[in-house]
Amino acid sequence: MRAPLSAISALWLLSTACATPGATPPNSGSSLREAERPFGTLRQQTERQQAWLKERLEVALPKLMRQYGVEMWVVPMREYNEDPVFKALVSGRSFAARRRTILVFHDMGPEKGVVRLTLGGGAQGGLYEQVRMQRQVDGGGAQRTAEPWGPDQWQMLKQVLQERQPKTVAINVSRTFAFADGLSHGEYEGMTEALGPEWTARLKPAGGLPVDVLAWRSADEERFFAEENKLAWDIISTAFSSTVITPGVTHVKDVEWWMSQRLSDLGLDTWFHPSVSVQRQGVTEAQLGQDPVIQRGDVLHCDFGITALRLNTDTQHMGYVLREGETEVPSGLKQALARSNRLQDLVVEELRPGRTGNEILRTVLGRMKQEGIDGTVYSHPVGLHGHAAGAIIGLWDRQEGVPGNGDHTLIPSMWYSVELQATSPVPEWGGQPVRSAQEEDVIIGADGRVRWAYQRQTEFHLVR
Repeated sequence: MRAPLSAISALWLLSTACATPGATPPNSGSSLREAERPFGTLRQQTERQQAWLKERLEVALPKLMRQYGVEMWVVPMREYNEDPVFKALVSGRSFAARRRTILVFHDMGPEKGVVRLTLGGGAQGGLYEQVRMQRQVDGGGAQRTAEPWGPDQWQMLKQVLQERQPKTVAINVSRTFAFADGLSHGEYEGMTEALGPEWTARLKPAGGLPVDVLAWRSADEERFFAEENKLAWDIISTAFSSTVITPGVTHVKDVEWWMSQRLSDLGLDTWFHPSVSVQRQGVTEAQLGQDPVIQRGDVLHCDFGITALRLNTDTQHMGYVLREGETEVPSGLKQALARSNRLQDLVVEELRPGRTGNEILRTVLGRMKQEGIDGTVYSHPVGLHGHAAGAIIGLWDRQEGVPGNGDHTLIPSMWYSVELQATSPVPEWGGQPVRSAQEEDVIIGADGRVRWAYQRQTEFHLVR
C-alpha cells in the first residue's frame, strides 16, 4: 500500500534538511525557501542573465550573422506567440513579446557592428534602440511619442528597410528546424502585404542563424550550468536513497513527485515531469505495471531535468536497492553500467565542432559494434530548451540518422546531453538483459574541447 500523506510529508522535511548542505533545520523558525536560494535572489539571477544577453548580442550574434551571410535579420512576433529564438534575444525580465515586437538586426560591418532595433517592445536593458512613432493619443490633438502597434508597425519596418537598403533580409522560415521557423503565417502575410513586392523579393530564410544563436553559450553560462547540474545530482542522490525510498512501501510515482516537489520548494521549475522506472529479476515490464512498489534487488532509473534562469539540464541515472545482507551492487550490474559508460566515452570522443550529428552518429555506432556493445545513441543539444537547438545525434528509433536535423553542424560554445543506453545480460539474474540508460550533460567549450558539465555517473546510487 502507499505511504500515507503524512509519512511522505515527513520524508520531505527530512530530505530537505539533509539534501542541501547548510540548510536551515525545519524547526529553526526560518523559512526553508528563504534559507535555500541555490542561484541567488531573483534580482541577482536577472542581472546575471542580462550579462549573458549582452555578450550574446555583442559577441556571438555578429559572428554568426557573418558566418551565415546575413546582412539584415528581421524577427517579428506577437504577444504569446513568440518566436523560439525570442528567449535568446531578450532580458530575463521579458516574459512575452509586447503587443507585436519586431526585432531588427543590421550588420554594418566589423567596424560599426550590428545595429539592434526594436519596433515595439522594450529596450531590453538598453541593448536595443527603440523605434517609436508620433501620434495623437488623446482628444486634445496633442502629438506624443507612442508605442507602435498594429499595421503601423509594418510601415515602420518598411521605412527602416528603405532607409538602410539591405540587399537581403533574413526571416525565420524553415521546413527543417522548428527553432528557425518562428515567423507565423499571419505575421508573414501582414509583413509582405505592407512591404510590397520589391522588398518581399529580398526576403530569404535565415537558415541556421536562429539555431546557432539559441545554441551559443557564454563562459559564465558554463559556470552556472555546472552549478545547475550539481543540484540535479544532489536531488537524484537523495531521491535514490533511503531518505526517500523505503523498500516494500515506496512507489515509483512517490519518488517522481518528491523530485518535482523538491524543485518547487527551491523556487525552481522543470521542463518535463520526472520519471522513475524499475527493472526486476524475473519480472517483465508488463508485469511490473505503471506504478510498482520498489523492492530490494530492484534496478532503478530516473530521467530528471531542472529549469533555472531559462537554462535546462537533462540527466538520467541508475540506482540499485540493496538486498538484505548485500553491501555492494552485483558484479554483472556493475559491468552493465561500465558498458554504458564506455558508450559515453565513444560519443564524447566524437563530439567536435564542424561535424554533423549524422556523421557523429555513424562513427559512434560503428565503433560501438566493433567493441561488441549492444546499445543505441540519441543525444541532443541542451540549453535554452531541453531538447535544444542544434544537431540531433540520432533518435532512439532512428539509428540510421536524422535527415535535416542531423545534418546541422556542431559549433564551439554549446552544450549537449549525451543520452544513450547499453543493454547487457546479467549473470546474477540468469542472463536476463538489463538496460543501463544514462544521460549526462557536457560542455563544448570555445576551444572545441568537451568536458562534463559537472561529472558523470560511474557507480550506482544505492538504497540501503
